[in-house]
Amino acid sequence: MEFNEYQQAANRTLYGNEQVLTNCALGLAGETGQVVDLVKKYTFHGKDLDHDAIVKEMGDVLWYLSQIAQWADIDFDEVAQANIKRLNARYPHGYQPNR
Repeated sequence: MEFNEYQQAANRTLYGNEQVLTNCALGLAGETGQVVDLVKKYTFHGKDLDHDAIVKEMGDVLWYLSQIAQWADIDFDEVAQANIKRLNARYPHGYQPNR
């Protein structure tokens, strides 16, 4: 699935009023916190990294990001492409620590 396809499919589940951007930003923060909590439990509490839970939470993060882009009239493909372009410029030979 392409990013723009995902964005359009996800948009069918968006509900909101004039505060939809605020709702999506707050939702993004909350879902990001849930991803962080899973990593924290794995790293510091000796828990197994729950594959299904992290996939679910990452999907929720993706949904909120796509809907913020939708609200701002930005194609989600543009976000992904701009990020890769910036990473390639910053790390033309890939990330290499201590260089």
